[in-house]
Amino acid sequence: MQYFLENPDHVWYLIAGISFVVELSIMGLSGPLFFFAIASLVTGILVSFGIVAGWQNEILTVGLLTAVITAALWKPLKALQNSKDKTDNSSDMVGLTVLASAEITAVSGTIRYSGINWQARLADDETAKSISEKSACKIVAITGNTMLVKAL
Repeated sequence: MQYFLENPDHVWYLIAGISFVVELSIMGLSGPLFFFAIASLVTGILVSFGIVAGWQNEILTVGLLTAVITAALWKPLKALQNSKDKTDNSSDMVGLTVLASAEITAVSGTIRYSGINWQARLADDETAKSISEKSACKIVAITGNTMLVKAL
């Protein structure tokens, strides 16, 4: 305990480390503990350089830095988290021409490939309103187990 009283910057490094570990292992980098951990780390650095002294000022600094860091990083990190494209363009089925086994619309339909009926829907950038049964279409992407198709 005496060690931490003599080295308050190490307390903030320890708090930052524990916060990072808890955030990454339990919360999965989805909670505000990440911003608190960054603020604790920065406060530890400020204490090391003698810019902040006294536990009251250190706690105030952590609080203010947490608010500022959260305000600055929340939207960019949320956008980064939500930018994952769930469309798979790497399948060997992408680019194949197949027949519609039922009418395909923007929300539903089926295609027949390799003796199996697959769920299908129109690709987001498709201009046609629907593809009629037995019409040829091209698979342009896959989302989950749904083929995104375009009319030929």
